[in-house]
Amino acid sequence: MADSVSSEEVAVISNTDITSTESENNIINTMVERGTALLRKLEINVAEAEKRTGKNTVNMQETYTVYLIEIRPAETEGGTPAAPDTLWRRYSEFELLRTYLLVTYPYIIIPPLPEKRAEFVWHKLSADNLDPDFVERRRVGLENFLLRVASHPVLSNDKLFFLFLTEEKGWRDAVLETGFQDKADSRLKSLSAMFRVKNPDKRFTALKQYSDELNSVISQLLRIRARVADRLYGVYKVHGNYGRVFSEWSAIEKEMGDGLQSAGHHMDTYAASIDDILEEEEHFADQLKEYLFYTDAVRSVCRKHELIQYELEMAAQDLAQKKQQKEELATGTVRIFSLKGMTSKLFGQESPEQKESRLAALEQSIQEGEETVKEKNTECQEFVRAAWDDIERFKEQKDKDLREALISYAIMQISMCKKGIQVWSNAKECFSKM
Repeated sequence: MADSVSSEEVAVISNTDITSTESENNIINTMVERGTALLRKLEINVAEAEKRTGKNTVNMQETYTVYLIEIRPAETEGGTPAAPDTLWRRYSEFELLRTYLLVTYPYIIIPPLPEKRAEFVWHKLSADNLDPDFVERRRVGLENFLLRVASHPVLSNDKLFFLFLTEEKGWRDAVLETGFQDKADSRLKSLSAMFRVKNPDKRFTALKQYSDELNSVISQLLRIRARVADRLYGVYKVHGNYGRVFSEWSAIEKEMGDGLQSAGHHMDTYAASIDDILEEEEHFADQLKEYLFYTDAVRSVCRKHELIQYELEMAAQDLAQKKQQKEELATGTVRIFSLKGMTSKLFGQESPEQKESRLAALEQSIQEGEETVKEKNTECQEFVRAAWDDIERFKEQKDKDLREALISYAIMQISMCKKGIQVWSNAKECFSKM
């Protein structure tokens, strides 16, 4: 950074939020704070998913899934629920909405979408993105995404987000007319450039490192859970062999036959229960996956700050160079080798009029440079202020969500173990009566 812009003038960020969860009809969804004006007015649901077949952009048949978005007034007169307004959206339209939000609100940690294809799954679970169970979990995730956006104090006020919920046909054109894609392309090119900030903000650096470490930890948790689920599935299903053997044994026993048959029935029930248990587990895994994807959103904010700081440093460096040129021209001393200095030695000194003209041009350029530095510094400080507020909000949300998800997962494991104890207690009773 040049002397004209101190390191204190170059702004910064750090630290990190999300909302709580509830179980309804065995589907885990996210409760959101109803503090925003939008959620006080509207109830938002992704009510169902439907498989469709049609032609894609290259005129080939494809099968895809669409999701039904329902919105209705949160409060109605007379207590009679109003009929919902509905429209259908493809997953790609959700992706377009999120990309628009990423570009338009670079200082906000934009909520992630659920995965497009299943990852970190146990091997008995289909990874097909048209699998009914996977589509249902994705439906829940898409509803959660809409509620995350609708509960955000800034994103909830975006007009194009409201159009996404209410205008099925005109929305895409309205988004594209904003020209956000051109801005996204130029930003992506800048972000992919091999630049290095000279004075990186320590809080942003720490936040980026934390995001990387959180991503690694959650990835490990998901892999371990998938391995445990594989082994658990095998253990439960093997109990079905108890049921078969007890049934065969009962056929050769007169006194013990009924007890063995009943015990075998309990073992069969136990073996079959694992399918529902592990399907329910996938919804807890989806909560962890949401935060796995959130880490990318956090890193995105860090990269955007890094770009703004880089642009500020480059503007300050350019201004310092122009000031040095002015000083050299005014004093007639050249600190470093330059082509212009060599030219003046070879062809003689420039006239006073030429020198005066160059000084005037440099003075004008310096004024413009100072204005640019001032603008970039203000932009950096504003970005930091807005991003810091959102990061603090995110941190509070994250701590609350992950704590509740882990507690709920532990409760589910305890319940599963109790069911196993009950099955063997029932089997014990059957054996006692023989």
